[in-house]
Amino acid sequence: MRRYLKVIIFVALTAILAACATFYQKTFQVQSNIAQGNFEKADRLLANDTQWAENNHRVLYYMNRGVVSYMMGEYQQSINFLNQADYYIEDYTKQFGWEALSLVSNPMVKPYRPEDFEAIMIHFYKALNFLALKDLEGALVEARRINIRLNQLNDKYKDHKNKYQRDAFAHNLMGMIYEAAADYNNAFIAYRNSFEAYENDYADLFGLRAPDQLKEDLLRAAKLSGLKEELYFYEEKFEMQAPEIQTDTSGELLVFWLNGMGPVKSEWDITITNFGFSNNLVHLGNPQLGLNYSYHSANLSQREKIAFKNLSFFSVAFPKYVERPPVYNTGYISYNDTIHTFEEAEDINQIAFQCLRDRMVRELGNTLLRVATKRALEELANNENENLGTIVSIVNALTEKADTRNWQSLPHTIYYTRIPLPEGPHLLDLHFSGKNSSTKQIEVDIVNGKTSFYTFHTMNTSAF
Repeated sequence: MRRYLKVIIFVALTAILAACATFYQKTFQVQSNIAQGNFEKADRLLANDTQWAENNHRVLYYMNRGVVSYMMGEYQQSINFLNQADYYIEDYTKQFGWEALSLVSNPMVKPYRPEDFEAIMIHFYKALNFLALKDLEGALVEARRINIRLNQLNDKYKDHKNKYQRDAFAHNLMGMIYEAAADYNNAFIAYRNSFEAYENDYADLFGLRAPDQLKEDLLRAAKLSGLKEELYFYEEKFEMQAPEIQTDTSGELLVFWLNGMGPVKSEWDITITNFGFSNNLVHLGNPQLGLNYSYHSANLSQREKIAFKNLSFFSVAFPKYVERPPVYNTGYISYNDTIHTFEEAEDINQIAFQCLRDRMVRELGNTLLRVATKRALEELANNENENLGTIVSIVNALTEKADTRNWQSLPHTIYYTRIPLPEGPHLLDLHFSGKNSSTKQIEVDIVNGKTSFYTFHTMNTSAF
């Protein structure tokens, strides 16, 4: 038995220390270059890192390669990398060897399974790539897949489904693409779905209501579709008149502003109190956090029962997000003495926090099981040999870590604006303000009767 315990200790320590060192070292180098806009250097670091492409963090590897390629303008390459990340998500299956090892160490030894919103953002970036390639159909497929994937994810959760079940911006994006393809009826449906998601979901969850631009687009799509009753209904509801339909030699530009950088994962220790056994159940919880969990004692071995009975409280490590506040919080585009203000459309930072809160409720049981197994092993070791028990106790303390991996190159918030422009090339000034202010200039080429798309990412963040 002593030899068995020593083997477990050695394997657990080796696995967790190797996983942590490799991931954090590589992430720091790549992410610091991404944050500074050094995309070519970040790309070289990723390309030269063959180990990261094969180890337990490979999904994150391809996610980061996809974003870096997109920022470099390598749109098809970005799609290829994101497809690879999507493949590994779809192919994700539990590997029981890693599951068993994680019980005596921590979840970092397992292949990384992205947070639900991270899986969604793969399709958002693929849609941006297709738009940059002027492939409206490809972009539309990815926009549709956002809500399809959300439905698939929530269907897996019999209880405690995500509160983030509809993506308002995805429906909005679908509407933009349908309208750009002159499919006004489907554009109206998508815009309407987006408006309902903002008002029924986002307003309560994230304090974010439907942008005024969305309301204008919904009215215009209803007007172009000849939906008179719907047009009248929404004009009354919005207290707005449908915009005039452009008939001159002009086109439109939709600009997406990706602002800041998304949150990073850290960890926190949750103190769990053992309220004892009753009716063959062991009751655990944290009253301050409103956490209560009951575990059937029939699933516990006799030694695990002893471990629990001798334990009044213990700590479990769980991941938490740390926000990276963006430097800018407002922006607008100026052109020929006109101003077009960016409106907030998606708060990725808040979605991340909400998804993790929902996951915490779902996974607390597995987390407690992991700690219970480690405690039982510690109790067993103490019975065998006091010195060995001390070693196991130290290993438990060292390896009680949360899985702090995450896709760090995502934006904090997405804004957008729509601008009518004459046909031909144009120079536009982008103005950003907040803790600091900045002005950037972009060049666009407008085609008569067409909608063009442009994306700009400001990565500046405040200290956190």
